[in-house]
Amino acid sequence: MPGEHLRIVFLGTAAFGVPALEALVHSSHEVVGVVTAPEKPAGRGLKPTASPIKLVAQQYRIPVWQPVKLKDPAFLAEMRALQADLQVVVAFRMLPEVLWKLPPMGTINIHASLLPDYRGAAPIQWAIINGETETGVTIFQLSHDIDTGDILAQEKIPILPGETAGELHDRLKQIGADLLMKTLDEMIHHQLQPIPQHLLIKPGMVLHAAPKIQKQDAQIQWHRTAKEIVQQILGMNPSPVAWTWLDGKMLRIFRAHVCASTHSTLAMPGSWDTDGKTYFRFAAADGWVEIDELQLEGRKRLPVQEFLKGFRR
Repeated sequence: MPGEHLRIVFLGTAAFGVPALEALVHSSHEVVGVVTAPEKPAGRGLKPTASPIKLVAQQYRIPVWQPVKLKDPAFLAEMRALQADLQVVVAFRMLPEVLWKLPPMGTINIHASLLPDYRGAAPIQWAIINGETETGVTIFQLSHDIDTGDILAQEKIPILPGETAGELHDRLKQIGADLLMKTLDEMIHHQLQPIPQHLLIKPGMVLHAAPKIQKQDAQIQWHRTAKEIVQQILGMNPSPVAWTWLDGKMLRIFRAHVCASTHSTLAMPGSWDTDGKTYFRFAAADGWVEIDELQLEGRKRLPVQEFLKGFRR
């Protein structure tokens, strides 16, 4: 086991990993390399855009690798030459065994759920969509199957009423960074007791999947309950954003709440109602979903009162 100064390779792409990378940079450990995704076209001009992780690596002058294939022999040889003690993965992609087994301390991952629940690419969104009241961060040792390795540390937090996936994401990414630093300290001082995930799966326990969000997941199905629809809207904010049709145009809905004035309606699910000034609502299976923030195709994103100033029935 190395001393308190670890040589670490960081693998990540999305903004969720930025606080963890910055925490490592400012710690006693040394980030000897960063592996991230190749640039992808983004924005209106579809210009190649560096990942948030690459931008941080460049800021601190950390060498960056952007392999197309993680099994590429030349890339693997360069990773071996770094002589890292440990690899840390945050919001990246599935690693081949030949890569995650390279360092003597293996590879650990920061995952935004309380494993073994919500394994997959979108745990934050699905936790909100499914109406969970709590979630958290898990740090685990990588193994053969995705998100199944032994758990090293967990921290649980409540999901706040009305919280969007974006807001929860921003809370969890900092919690993940703090938990990472604590976990590394415990690894160095032999204070960890890894827990196999199968020991946490009790008889009758229902485990939820967290697959990547698809476009069709964002279309609102108004025959569902008002609460389910509101959770879908919050879980799809900021991306891909829940949507429906309004007079033949796409209406994107960013925030909404269950209408408190009534919990039942005879209106057809999907029909809408407004006073033209203060509220705009859609009928669900068991009541009304009142919209707080929305964007009609070809128009700006607006709070509902501002939207209604320019809206004609």
